[in-house]
Amino acid sequence: MILLGRSLFDLGQNLTPLPHPRDDAQLVQTGIYSLVRHPLYSGVILLAFTYASWQISWVHFIGAIALFIFFDAKVTKEEVWLTEKFPAYANYRTSVKKLIPWIY
Repeated sequence: MILLGRSLFDLGQNLTPLPHPRDDAQLVQTGIYSLVRHPLYSGVILLAFTYASWQISWVHFIGAIALFIFFDAKVTKEEVWLTEKFPAYANYRTSVKKLIPWIY
């Protein structure tokens, strides 16, 4: 929950419910976004795996894996739009991991 809250705080006015960046958006590379490019998705995935572990449930664990796969595919598409909108995004992608800090 802290990860999700911090993500929302750091994103600030750039937050949008749509996958496309807002017209007046700025590229956020500070705060939690300096550790992972998509911390909102990371937070949801972490909650799903935590719940599956708490329930000791293979069904929930498989659901968490499916959620990870879904968000990974969604990120791939969104990053095309982010790269088009923000020229600096290409460099950001090379220095910050996508969903799991320092790993992936």
